Amino acid sequence: MEQVNGVTTKEKIGLVTGGNVTTPKGFSAGGLHCGIRKQKLDLGWLYSDVPAHAAGVYTTNAFQAAPLKVTQESIAVEQKLQAILVNSGIANACTGEQGLKDAYEMRRSFSEKIQIPEHLAAVASTGLIGELLPMEKIQTGISQIHEQENNDTSRFETAILTTDTREKGIAVQFEIDGKQISIGGAAKGSGMIHPNMATMLSFVTTDANIDDQALSRALKSITNTSFNMITVDGDTSTNDMVLVMANGKAENAKLTEEHPEWNVFVEALSTVCELLAKEIARDGEGASKLVEVQVNGANSDRAAQIISKSVISSNLVKTAIHGADANWGRIITAIGYSGEQLDPDKVNVSLGPIKVVENGIPYPFDEEKAKAYLLQDTVVIQANLGDGSGKATAWGCDLSYEYVRINASYRT
Repeated sequence: MEQVNGVTTKEKIGLVTGGNVTTPKGFSAGGLHCGIRKQKLDLGWLYSDVPAHAAGVYTTNAFQAAPLKVTQESIAVEQKLQAILVNSGIANACTGEQGLKDAYEMRRSFSEKIQIPEHLAAVASTGLIGELLPMEKIQTGISQIHEQENNDTSRFETAILTTDTREKGIAVQFEIDGKQISIGGAAKGSGMIHPNMATMLSFVTTDANIDDQALSRALKSITNTSFNMITVDGDTSTNDMVLVMANGKAENAKLTEEHPEWNVFVEALSTVCELLAKEIARDGEGASKLVEVQVNGANSDRAAQIISKSVISSNLVKTAIHGADANWGRIITAIGYSGEQLDPDKVNVSLGPIKVVENGIPYPFDEEKAKAYLLQDTVVIQANLGDGSGKATAWGCDLSYEYVRINASYRT
């Protein structure tokens, strides 16, 4: 890790107690109930006082939902956004020409209400696939935006949720060029989260002054080691995206990859994205544990990513973790069918501090101690392949009876 005067990059970054997506200067947010859902808040918005440099990463699902297309079109105009409107309850995916018209209408009405150019507004939706948005209800909700009782960041965090059990928000602060800079984030996601950001929306804000292309490159790189390294059930959805907005209100010298403290910004952005990703994995539908898979000694980082996701995606591994069963054979099996080349005789596996496999064969361990470890709410699986310097970490959760109950009745 990089050090300056004996201080590591990570040590320069502080977690803000109670921090959220509006911790950076110039951002506000709110949420309300417009009637898409029976009682819960279902329409949220995020606003910057000034246009902000923007970048996004989007689902790779071929059935990309209408809001994603409209948002990408907005950003393409001048790489800027000023506000985002999000509805929950209905995804506006697989809705054809009418769905696209509705997404455009959401953008138009929202931008008109808050008096910004239309291309500076983004839209996002999450919920049931294949149903049209109730546009009259959404229009009514838009008309109520910025009423005093609706302006509350916690209401925004709540309005974007579907089957999530809790809100997800974070912020960090650090100093560059003598200026305090903040990065905040909010996210939703609990089910259908697999390699490329499924059923996941994440919104990141910063008051940093930063070059838009550098921001885009940083987001894409960080997404590959954070949001794209989580999985809940192996399915990939239609609506998922990460958006970042940087409004420059910290008034630092413009950040680019050539700036001497560029790595501090990247580390801070990575911290926010990784913590949000872990909270999404921890909140998997019916989950009782966060599971972290650390792979070291692979032929390459890419190979380590594939192997770690193979383990975290295994339903047999996930059910064993749920049952606190130290069934290391399931872990070895998932490593073996990852498709990556490795030498089985070099593989070591541990459950937290407890080694269970050494050089590809069983290592004597205390079953009761292993069970006690697996009963914790965070479980770390470590695999060292002994083949190289490649490493990666993936996050997921256990697979429970509650997961089946939730998804068996999602539409009803």
